[in-house]
Amino acid sequence: MITKIKEKWLAAGKSLVFLAALMPLGKLAWLASHQGLGANPIEKITHTTGYWTLSFLLLTLTATPLRALSGWLWPVRWRRMLGLFAFFYACLHFLTYLVLDQFFDWTAIVKDIAKRPYITVGFAAFVMLTPLAATSTNNMVRRLGGRRWKLLHRLVYLIGILGVVHFWWLVKKDITEPAQFAGVLTLLLGFRVVQAVRKRLVR
Repeated sequence: MITKIKEKWLAAGKSLVFLAALMPLGKLAWLASHQGLGANPIEKITHTTGYWTLSFLLLTLTATPLRALSGWLWPVRWRRMLGLFAFFYACLHFLTYLVLDQFFDWTAIVKDIAKRPYITVGFAAFVMLTPLAATSTNNMVRRLGGRRWKLLHRLVYLIGILGVVHFWWLVKKDITEPAQFAGVLTLLLGFRVVQAVRKRLVR
């Protein structure tokens, strides 16, 4: 009976998190329909979708430390969904650049990726994030095997670093937000390094 109640609460919580994850998109849509995106709407959309891509990416990395420190299982159960939302907002971020900014000018896009370091780094992160989203199902875990799946999904650490670097190089002057992301990412990756060292010492 207690187990069933817990499952219901977890399901309800997951639904609420799902709806909350759509709120940034809903807010953008509302602002767009009420001419509230400011003088540069493309920049506003680009910044917002990029911000939430990084936010959801870091939230997925928070699941393991939360479980280790608290013993809670729900962060791990929601991790996959949060990771897919990171990819969802990354797609919106890239599509904003592709469609609204460059108007499908592939020649200019290729030159831009090669010329501007922050775009090169951001595009590399997006490319690496794609196979992680594609292999997020239980069926793909079975097909790849647990060991290979875990090895592939360790790319998320590099993606997080590239995402922060992309943001940092983009803003240039006011680095407050990227510095905050960098600080959180450093803590999350540092926790994993400490845990790995402890495990080796125990062995």
